[in-house]
Amino acid sequence: MNIDNCPRCGRIYVKNIMELCQSCMKELEQQYETCVKYLRENKGANIQELSDATGISVKEITRFIREGRISIANAPNMMYPCEVCGTLIREGHMCDSCRGRLTKDLMNASKEAAATKASQKNSTGAYRAVDKLRGQ
Repeated sequence: MNIDNCPRCGRIYVKNIMELCQSCMKELEQQYETCVKYLRENKGANIQELSDATGISVKEITRFIREGRISIANAPNMMYPCEVCGTLIREGHMCDSCRGRLTKDLMNASKEAAATKASQKNSTGAYRAVDKLRGQ
């Protein structure tokens, strides 16, 4: 039998898809229902207003949105924070600025790796030429 400690409350539980114990799963469902009910009554609410009104953390609400449980398609004010800088976004995990910076950093790292590889290749080739001149 696969058992583990619940990451939210620490209780021992039989592992399942949600990776939470039964009481935490029920609590999570109640939080979700509270969010949905509030959003039905207050369609123009943003994530901070939702969090303040329901007492549910922005992190948990963001999780509901990312899981697709709360749709923001018809909620123009509903945005969640970028995982890197905290800027409010409507899709993905990062804002355009952070995504661009990450892409730029990856390109620079790739160029540096290629340059290092090329210089290592050239340096070993130079030693071989010297060895050939020495007759080895």
